[in-house]
Amino acid sequence: MAKRSYNTIKIERQRGITWLILNRPEKRNAMSPELHFEMSEALDDLAEDEQTKVLVVTGAGKAFSAGQDLALYFRANQENPKMRARAQKASHAWRWTKLVNFPKPTIAMVNGFCFGGAFTQLCACDFAIASHTATFGLSEVNWGIIPGGIVSWNVADVLSYRDALYYAVTGDPFDGKTAEKIRLVNYSVPPSKLRAETVKLAKKLMTKSPNAVRYTKEAVRAVRRMNENEAGEYLSVKNQACKATDKIPGREEGMRQFLDEKSYRPGLGQMDLKKAASRAASSGKSTTRRVHKKAVSRRP
Repeated sequence: MAKRSYNTIKIERQRGITWLILNRPEKRNAMSPELHFEMSEALDDLAEDEQTKVLVVTGAGKAFSAGQDLALYFRANQENPKMRARAQKASHAWRWTKLVNFPKPTIAMVNGFCFGGAFTQLCACDFAIASHTATFGLSEVNWGIIPGGIVSWNVADVLSYRDALYYAVTGDPFDGKTAEKIRLVNYSVPPSKLRAETVKLAKKLMTKSPNAVRYTKEAVRAVRRMNENEAGEYLSVKNQACKATDKIPGREEGMRQFLDEKSYRPGLGQMDLKKAASRAASSGKSTTRRVHKKAVSRRP
């Protein structure tokens, strides 16, 4: 991936883990139009980036994101409908469409303030880990509006009806421990352990078949809004697509390592992906040699 220069975000790498960081710490990473444009562009690049195995979305400094920048996102564009429309399109694109459809696992690492519009990218990520001391809040009701964009839909989808309504209507802030309790995040940890726990989860995800992880997360998200018959048909097609696009292939390799080699137990361990990939590569080379030899033998 070609290096780009950004003003409001930054990208860091750590052995397969890519950290996509909102970088306006002086504004608690409030989201400006420029930040939306840069995040949208970065996600397009990272989706195709072979070095990125797991994506972590977080914020610089002491905030995940304080939501939309009221001055730059709203007030500055009141008289500029074209820029307002562009900013709104980019905002929705990266915070929901591109994140929720990102082809690799995504983790929201909530290191501090998470308010308003930031709930959308939080809910779009596949997994979320928060610091005990992080502060969450749907504060829009405190200044006379409803949560912006699709935030109301996001929280109603992730939280129980009672919890979603309570925090949206009262505007009460809550911490990371409460976020875990109401299932807004997978779990909450002490601030000193936040990055280490995020890396631990990312490494675990990287031991799995990338193809299986991608199709599984897409399937689980999709079937939540289907009835039984629709889900059955969809999952049948999804399963076939997963097998057809798997470079290893995982199904056959998994059974070989379990049934023939007895090197792991699926319920208690993980098949050896390196061995599987090496075997698949050797098989591919053998097939290529056979095809080439056959083609040469047919030459007049």
